[in-house]
Amino acid sequence: MKVVYISPEVVPFAKTGGLADIAGAIPKYLQRLGIEMTVIMPFYNIIKKSQYHLTKTDIRFDVKIGDNHKSGNVYKGLLPDSTVPVYFLDNEQYYGRNGFYNHPGTTKDYEDNSERFIFLCQGALEVIEKLNICPDIIHCNDWQTGLVSVYLKTTYAKKECFRNTKTIMTIHNIAYQGLFWHWDMKLTGLDWSLFNWKQLEFYGKLNFLKGGLVFSDFITTVSKTYAKEIQTSEYGEGLDGVLRDRAEDLYGIINGIDYSIWNPETDKFIIANYGINNLAGKQVCKRALQKKLNFPERNIPVVGMITRLTDQKGLDLIVNRFQDLMKTDIQFVLLGTGEKRYHELFKTYAKTFPKKVAVKLNFDERSAHEIEAGSDIFLMPSRFEPCGLNQLYSLKYGTVPVVRCTGGLADTITDVRSEPILNGRYNGFSFKEYNSDLLLATIIRAIDLYKSKDPWIRLMTNGMSQDWSWERSAREYITLYETIVRRNI
Repeated sequence: MKVVYISPEVVPFAKTGGLADIAGAIPKYLQRLGIEMTVIMPFYNIIKKSQYHLTKTDIRFDVKIGDNHKSGNVYKGLLPDSTVPVYFLDNEQYYGRNGFYNHPGTTKDYEDNSERFIFLCQGALEVIEKLNICPDIIHCNDWQTGLVSVYLKTTYAKKECFRNTKTIMTIHNIAYQGLFWHWDMKLTGLDWSLFNWKQLEFYGKLNFLKGGLVFSDFITTVSKTYAKEIQTSEYGEGLDGVLRDRAEDLYGIINGIDYSIWNPETDKFIIANYGINNLAGKQVCKRALQKKLNFPERNIPVVGMITRLTDQKGLDLIVNRFQDLMKTDIQFVLLGTGEKRYHELFKTYAKTFPKKVAVKLNFDERSAHEIEAGSDIFLMPSRFEPCGLNQLYSLKYGTVPVVRCTGGLADTITDVRSEPILNGRYNGFSFKEYNSDLLLATIIRAIDLYKSKDPWIRLMTNGMSQDWSWERSAREYITLYETIVRRNI
C-alpha cells in the first residue's frame, strides 16, 4: 500500500507544536509495518539554514495562484532513523522567511497564508504525479493541507495517477481552521460554486479545514473522546454540524510517544536511569531536581507542569486557587512560555514562595526530561486537549498525572476511584467539570495518596507498564487504511 503524508511541519525539520512530532514519527512506524510512505512538506527558510543532508532533485513544478503562475523546486531528504523519503517544496516567495505561519515574535499571521498553502496543496499533487507515486491514500494534516482533498475531487479528478486515491483529513486542533476573506476563493482556482455553506464557505469566509472535512473520504482526530467532543457546539468551533454529518467517517486514534526518546531507562538527560523494576533512580532524579531548583530536599510531592501558558491549558484554574495550593505541603515547578499575564503571575509566585515554587519561562529539552523524571505528580488540567503527550511521558516516568477528563486525557488517564488500583488500568487522577475547586480537591486527593507508600508505588507502576507507543498508533492507522482501500467510495 502506498501512502503520501502531507504536513505543514515535520520533526526534526520544522516544529511549532505536537503536529510536527506526529508527522515525524508515524510515517516511520507505518513504513516499518510494511506501508510504502512518502512525506511532503514546505521547504522553510529554517530548513535551508540547517545542517540536514538534503539534495536538490531535478523536479520542477508549476502552480496557478489566481491569475499568476508560481513555480517550485523540490528537495529530498529522509526522516531520521528511517528510509522514509521527505520531499520539500521550495518557493522563495512563500517559504523563504523566518516564520512558519506568523511574523516572528508576534501572533500576527502572514497576510499571504492562503496563497502559501494553496501552493502547498496544489504543489504536493503536482509532485506526487511527477514522482509517479499514484498513492492509495493521501493523508492530510490540519488546515494547511485542507484543500488537497478538494482539488482531488474537482480539478484533479480526471488525472490517471489519482484514479484510485482516497484521502484522510486529520484534525490535530479544530480551533485552527485556515479562515480567509472570501475573495481568496479566486486564488484557489476552484469554481465559485463551491463557495457555499455546505462546502467551503464559513460565515462569509473561505475555510480551508472545512473543505478538507467535506471532501475527504475519511476524517480522523487524535483521540476517541475528542472525536465525540468536536461534534458538539462546545468544542466544535462552528464545524460541529459538518462533523455530525460525517460522523460515520470520523475516527479517533490516540497519538503515541517515542520510547527511544522518552524512556527513563535510557534517557540521556537525567542524572540516574530507572525503570519499573528499579525505581531507586527516580528518587535520585527527584533530589537532583530539588537541588537544581533550590528547594529543600524533603520527601514531599513535587508537582510539575510543562505547558503553554494559556487558558486552554487550565492556567486560569491554577491561578484561581494557587494561594490555597501553597497551603499544602508540596513543591511546584513550571516550565513553558505563553501569555504575558501568566508570565508575570508565576514570576510573582516564585518570588513569594521561593522554597516552594520554581518557574522557568522558556523551553529546553533537558529541563523537560528532568521535570518528568524528578516530579511525583504531573499537572494537566486542560480546558480542552485533542490528545496530549505530556501525560503519556509522565506515565512512562512514574510521574502520576492529575488531569481534567477531556479529549485525549479522558482516553489515557483513568482515575484511581474507578476501581481498585490493583486492577492495573488505573493510572492517575482526573476531574470532569472545568472548575478550580475540583482541581484543588483532586490535587489534594493525589497528595493524600502519596503519603501511602505501597498504593502510590502500585499506581506509578500501573502507568509505567502501559503501552502508548507509536507502533500501537500505527497499527490502528493501518487498520483504517485497509478499511478505506476496501470501501468502494
